Amino acid sequence: MSTEATTTARSTELYRRACELIPAGVSSPVRAFKAVGGTPRFVARGEGARIIDEDGASYLDYCMSFGPLILGHAHPEVVDAVTGAAKEGLTFGAPSRREIALAERMVAAYPALERVRFVSSGTEAVMSAVRLARGFTGRDLVVKFDGCYHGHADHLLVAAGSGLLTFASPSSAGVPKAFAEKTLVLPLDDEEALETVFRERGGEIAAVVIEPVPANAGLLVQRDEFLERVREVTAQYGALLIFDEVITGFRLGMAGAAGDFGITPDLATFGKIIGGGMPVGAFGGRKDVMERIAPLGDVYQAGTLSGNPVAMAAGETTLRILERDRIHEKIELRGERLEAGLRRALSTSRVPGCVVRKASLFWILLQAGPPPRRVDSIRKEAAIRFAPLHAALLGRGIYLAPSAYEVGFLSAAHTDEDVDASVASFEEALRHVEGGGEEIE
Repeated sequence: MSTEATTTARSTELYRRACELIPAGVSSPVRAFKAVGGTPRFVARGEGARIIDEDGASYLDYCMSFGPLILGHAHPEVVDAVTGAAKEGLTFGAPSRREIALAERMVAAYPALERVRFVSSGTEAVMSAVRLARGFTGRDLVVKFDGCYHGHADHLLVAAGSGLLTFASPSSAGVPKAFAEKTLVLPLDDEEALETVFRERGGEIAAVVIEPVPANAGLLVQRDEFLERVREVTAQYGALLIFDEVITGFRLGMAGAAGDFGITPDLATFGKIIGGGMPVGAFGGRKDVMERIAPLGDVYQAGTLSGNPVAMAAGETTLRILERDRIHEKIELRGERLEAGLRRALSTSRVPGCVVRKASLFWILLQAGPPPRRVDSIRKEAAIRFAPLHAALLGRGIYLAPSAYEVGFLSAAHTDEDVDASVASFEEALRHVEGGGEEIE
């Protein structure tokens, strides 16, 4: 597959100008292409399953804005909903009917989501849910898992300590050590570590926060038994279980990962799909917990643009289409086709690798062995191999997120023909990797 332009001149010039005004020229780190090399593509527009850059090159997009665009770019009904809402006003700082419409769809679909509050990002949603858990339980400690990302709030932007029962340490400059010390970091897929921490510190732990399908350090699909044990232990010790469904919410199905695994959390956080491409976040769960939020309770949370009417319109329309058109069933079939094709290509290549898929999420890992469940099982050489693969796919009109640790996203706009063309490009790109950057005929 070839692109419509053979130059990156326009993107290169825009990147030069951006670097003079914006740190690294980007508004989010991974966009800078530091992990894969080359020039970031500046996108001019999106159409269905494709993005078109400022040089006129067209790419089949499997980044999909890192997950929100489950219907594809610029879906006509979503665009109409956004346009209609915008004509009535961009923001009010007051309640609107559109919040109710989206909340009703979410509460009807997601297990034990009795109350929901809207915010402006996934980071804000998790931050608020953790504050609420601390206020509700009267405890200070939070448990998270190595390899799960919950946004860039100070107390969650932490790395594992040197031992099982040590507190976390900051993984970013600017995070006070005192903040990090309120977070305990455990390995995924390890019931013994979980039980040990709760046995030693259970009375101090307010909440366990976890991506039920970790998808920010690769796609680390967890065993049902592990997630079930997390639910059992939190209930036993009176800690709240928070499912971070910012990525998986309404992507694995209308009931998210909670429905997929049959596990009901106390609180859940959302983003991405519930905004239909607009900035949004939400947190919600049990009524008795959520009613501790101000103004009903003593846990403060507020936001000028929370419940933004344009974002609410985009999200409600997206969820309505997902349910009406049974989108998840259709994408699952396309996901099976893509997975089979990618596996077949790897089986005939000298490049080691595996394909991990969960519904419309997929991850190409260029290392031998079974799919990992923990981040410490991902080897550095996988990232080294990914850089030339990314470049080769980009040159063939396939856009993946520019990091070996980011997952791919299928949308309703991808067709069987798109999938087959992508697999063919992947086969060609693997020969590029086999040759150490030189094409092997």
